[in-house]
Amino acid sequence: MVRFSNNVIGLLNFLTLLLSIPVLVGGVWLSKQGSSECERWLEKPVIALGVFLMVVSIAGLVGACCRVSWLLWVYLLVMFLLIVLLFAFTIFAFVVTNKGAGEAVSGRGYKEYRLGDYSNWLQKRVDNPNTWNRIKSCLNSGKLCSEFRDKFINDTVTQFYTENLSALQSGCCKPSDDCHFTYEGPTNWTKSTTPYTNTDCDSWNNDPNILCFNCQSCKAGLLQNLKTDWKKVAVVNIVVLVFLILVYSIGCCAFRNNRSDNWKRY
Repeated sequence: MVRFSNNVIGLLNFLTLLLSIPVLVGGVWLSKQGSSECERWLEKPVIALGVFLMVVSIAGLVGACCRVSWLLWVYLLVMFLLIVLLFAFTIFAFVVTNKGAGEAVSGRGYKEYRLGDYSNWLQKRVDNPNTWNRIKSCLNSGKLCSEFRDKFINDTVTQFYTENLSALQSGCCKPSDDCHFTYEGPTNWTKSTTPYTNTDCDSWNNDPNILCFNCQSCKAGLLQNLKTDWKKVAVVNIVVLVFLILVYSIGCCAFRNNRSDNWKRY
């Protein structure tokens, strides 16, 4: 009679195997149908994740249900490494996202963002030209600022200044407040003739494909968005870690069962 722990591991890995199929199909679909730089960038990680899930789940399923001890050992080793990596990433995410926050501006409904407020590690990532060019392509293909413009196109200057903008909208789709540009529309501003202390003021352009995508504030807005998302991911990771540790413990019981049964045969 198959023992309870082997049954549980077998069932969990069967479900994971089923999950890996749509993930793998989604990755292949992106490689064939992806039209934007963002979609093409995602295809390889998605395919790799699908293959990883499929291989690991097959190892766990066969190892638990067919009593193949070496496959179950490989499965447990991968699970252990996954737990260690996930734990390390969770700590890392909390550390690198600890610094940085939006700066409230008097009389404005939105905040301004400065790249220097965020961790050095994150700053180096977005300051890399190749990395930032891919990010800009994603932001453009995602219609970040075109939707921003359409949403606030009828705002007067007073109404616009009271809008609650997201970090990316504030950093990428409009110039910084200390540029003192004249508002003509959400993405249309007239530059002032006074000297600028903020280098982002020179980077601003009314061209819909440029705007403030080359500004430090846009990079800071992205990092603020990333910080918010990583905090959420880190919390989810803690829940996943608890689940993985539980599965790993059950897997160890199944491995012991396999070895015990193998000894009895001899």
